[in-house]
Amino acid sequence: MRLRESGMPEEEYWESLFNVESILDRLGIDGKTRDVAELGCGYGTFTLPVARRISGVIETFDIEQTMVDRTVQRAQEAGLSNMRAEVRDVLAEGFPGEPSTKDACLLFNILHGEEPERLLAHAARVVHPDGHVLVIHWRYDPATPRGPSMEIRPRPEQIIERAQRTEMLRFVTPVLDLPPWHYGLRFIRTAG
Repeated sequence: MRLRESGMPEEEYWESLFNVESILDRLGIDGKTRDVAELGCGYGTFTLPVARRISGVIETFDIEQTMVDRTVQRAQEAGLSNMRAEVRDVLAEGFPGEPSTKDACLLFNILHGEEPERLLAHAARVVHPDGHVLVIHWRYDPATPRGPSMEIRPRPEQIIERAQRTEMLRFVTPVLDLPPWHYGLRFIRTAG
C-alpha cells in the first residue's frame, strides 16, 4: 500500500513537527497499555516513545524497508527490546497474528490513503473488544508545513464517519487538538 503524497522529509525536520510526548499523553498511551500495533513506523518517531511507555510489545509495520531498518536501528541504540518491526503491506495482508489481541492500534498520518475505511477495519480487527484505535492526522488547514494536499486530507468528521461504517468502532472523545499541527481521535472496538 503506497500512500498518495506520502514522501518522507529528512528525519530531523520530520520529528520537529510533533510534540510526541504530549500527543501520547492526550491519547492515553501509558504503562496500563500492553500490546500495541502501529501502521507506518516511519523513522520510529512514535514507535520508540510508545515502546518506552507501554508494559507490552509494540509491533510496527511499514511498506518501506528503509523505514523499518531505521526504526530497528534506533530501537537497538536506545536499548529497547519490546519493539518488533516488519515490512508488510497491511492494506493487502492485514495485521499478522491472532486478531483481537492488541490493546491499541496506531494509525498516525495515514488515513489519507485510497482505502481509509479498509485500514480502519483492519485496525479494529487487531484490537480486542474495548481496545482502542488511535488516530492522528494533519489539521485540515493549508497553513500546515507538511501533510497531503487538501483534496485528499481527511477532516475529523470524515474519519469518524468511516470508522462508524466499519460497524466495529465507536468514537469516544471529542476531537483532540494536538499542537502544533495535528488533531487526534480515539475509537473503542465494540464487541461486533
